[in-house]
Amino acid sequence: QNGLKQCLSEFKQQLAWVERLDVTLGQAVDPVSQSASSKDGVDPENDFQREMSFYRQAQAAVLEALPRLRKLQVPTRRPDDYFAEMAKSDQQMQKIRQKLKSKQEAMERSEKAKQLRAMRKYGKKVQTEILQKRQKEKKNMLNAVKKYQKGLSDKLDFLDEEQTMSQGNKKGSASQQMKKGPNAKRRYKNQKFGFGGKKKGSKWNTKESFNDVSSFRPNVAHNKGPGKAGKRGKKALNKRPGKRARQKMKNRAR
Repeated sequence: QNGLKQCLSEFKQQLAWVERLDVTLGQAVDPVSQSASSKDGVDPENDFQREMSFYRQAQAAVLEALPRLRKLQVPTRRPDDYFAEMAKSDQQMQKIRQKLKSKQEAMERSEKAKQLRAMRKYGKKVQTEILQKRQKEKKNMLNAVKKYQKGLSDKLDFLDEEQTMSQGNKKGSASQQMKKGPNAKRRYKNQKFGFGGKKKGSKWNTKESFNDVSSFRPNVAHNKGPGKAGKRGKKALNKRPGKRARQKMKNRAR
């Protein structure tokens, strides 16, 4: 025991409070009940009471230490440009970011899949309703035709309805075409070929074009240019004499 006391006295350091910052206090006074809850009154099995006792004790330590720090002119507020390194490494934070990003992308994919399923279900519903409506109209028309054939009915209203429906569709399509105008292919052809018009006789001569001889070149037209003559002279020099001329030449040589 004496040895322990001796060791304690050797490494024990007498430092100022600002270097130690140790505060030993009880719990702070509850502002509602205006009394500090005793230690024995806290039930350790009750999570709320236990955590509240820790909070009150830390609050009492802060209320005791802050005035002393201000008296010693020690700053207690963190500056706006304060930078502190995180306890976790950058690699670990990068893994966490990737994990969160993958979870978010999975949630977005599942949400898109749900929307697509809902749209497909709605599209199928609309399609089935349209098919059922067409089948019902077809069935009603066939029943009306059968009744007319058997003589049970002398009304031809179903033909009038079909004709009016077809005319309405034609009018609607024509009105839509008038609103939309010609398509891109038609516009390109109109621009290229000049909106139709007269094609026959477009290259015929007129009185003015017939009398205009400014672009006429007789040398070129009748092969009388210097280039043409030179070409004929070369051909004449290189041309082989005929058979009779060659025979006369042989006779002269003899």
